[in-house]
Amino acid sequence: MKVGVFDSGVGGLTVVKSLLEHQLFEEIIYFGDTARVPYGIKDKNTITRYSLEALEFFKNFDIDLLITACNTVSAYALEELKEAAPFDVVGVVEPGILALENTIEDKNANILIIGTNATINSKAYENPLLSNKYSHITAKATGLFVPIVEEGLYSGSVLESTMTHYFKDLDHPDAVILGCTHFPLISDAISKYFDDNTQLIHSGEAIVEYLENHYDFTKKFENTELKLFASENPEALRTVAKKWLQI
Repeated sequence: MKVGVFDSGVGGLTVVKSLLEHQLFEEIIYFGDTARVPYGIKDKNTITRYSLEALEFFKNFDIDLLITACNTVSAYALEELKEAAPFDVVGVVEPGILALENTIEDKNANILIIGTNATINSKAYENPLLSNKYSHITAKATGLFVPIVEEGLYSGSVLESTMTHYFKDLDHPDAVILGCTHFPLISDAISKYFDDNTQLIHSGEAIVEYLENHYDFTKKFENTELKLFASENPEALRTVAKKWLQI
């Protein structure tokens, strides 16, 4: 089985890491639209147009499934992608919500959702959780984390100052939904900022659980072939992949 993974930049590699660890696919085709990252500051029409253009790229490969590893795309353009694609398309928002519900049973727990401006404004996470009776939800747009990750600043004073800027006035969360696939790359720093009692929910493990519940994976692939593509500076993408995926 072959899968495509689409993200606005390098963040979707966090999903790729989980896919590789669980040995689900024979081949993974990754495309990061690094020339136009971040998507999270753009309007719905632009996000949808960029997503459909990326879909045309994936049509050049014989894939069985496309994962939109970008939360912004999953929030705004998933249905359009499903209608236009000749293969299944899966987003990361629904799996993230299910992962939170499976991890945090207390409906009074303090839940913090962080993501790009577009993802937070969509309420794609917030509304389903409120509908499921979670009563203490804070949604915070933390868009500066995206360029910080794209610059490879996974620790240090810039990241620490940015976390303080965003988090200093918040109540201590019981769980944080990392509503952008860039954010697991700074998960250690976020976990340290709060503490080990705060559960971090990210799309990588969530999407694996979702896929295993919806598709039949009867064979494991120890030597998955990974092909990396980017709309700009693919070497920078490969550098992040080497570090994050240890390849």
